[in-house]
Amino acid sequence: MNNLVLSDKEFAQFRDLIFEIAGIRMSDAKKPLVSGRLAKRIRQQGLFSYGDYFRLLLSERTELQVAVDLLTTNETYFFREPKHFDFLRERILPELASRSTLRIWSGACSSGEEPYSIAMTLADVLGNRPWEVLASDLSLRVLEKARGGLYRMVDAEDIPRPLLARYCLKGVGENAGSLLIEPALRNRMTFRQVNLNATLPDLGQFEVIFLRNVMIYFDLETKRQVMQRLLPLLRPGGYFIVSHSESLNGVCDGLKVVSPSIYRKPHG
Repeated sequence: MNNLVLSDKEFAQFRDLIFEIAGIRMSDAKKPLVSGRLAKRIRQQGLFSYGDYFRLLLSERTELQVAVDLLTTNETYFFREPKHFDFLRERILPELASRSTLRIWSGACSSGEEPYSIAMTLADVLGNRPWEVLASDLSLRVLEKARGGLYRMVDAEDIPRPLLARYCLKGVGENAGSLLIEPALRNRMTFRQVNLNATLPDLGQFEVIFLRNVMIYFDLETKRQVMQRLLPLLRPGGYFIVSHSESLNGVCDGLKVVSPSIYRKPHG
């Protein structure tokens, strides 16, 4: 049982399954990742092969969610790609702050660092004026972590010092070495599971949508389909932000480039 080996055929099965569910295209280079992330779970289930585990996924929906969580979670950190948060603070918020309630969607929030970075920026600039942050992900496991708002202190290195002091609580005693996002800020957030590769639930409309470091895992047709679902949820004049390594060129013609990785939906 300690010598689990993922065959090419088994890898292809998992790869096809993740593509069908999440729209994520895994290259052959991802085989070690799939093998490594599933091995411990297979042993926990008392199974002897990846094939046995794949058959389990076909019959147990709860376990299928566990496998999706394991295979789709990506690295993230606070204030990643800081120019986007500068743009939010200096350009978007002064421009759109007069809206009755400013709504921002973090469309692949992972363990919560991105939406909390957005929320700290909103709270700092807008104060008690109405704003909402929706944070969504396909993985229930990372959403649970995000809701808790508890992180290691070393994860706070990229949080600007004034925001760290204002919106994060330093752990003491048995929580030493950790930080907790301030409850008042957490309470203004909404976390929910959303699969971007399926029909979207009724989420309302947003002034800003962050969808960073996600579509790099999609093929062109999947990217186009995702954007067709998302575009109606962005208000006219709203901003759509992808990562610096991504582009919507050839993917979506309903947005105008503001600067690399930042797009805007025309008015009217």
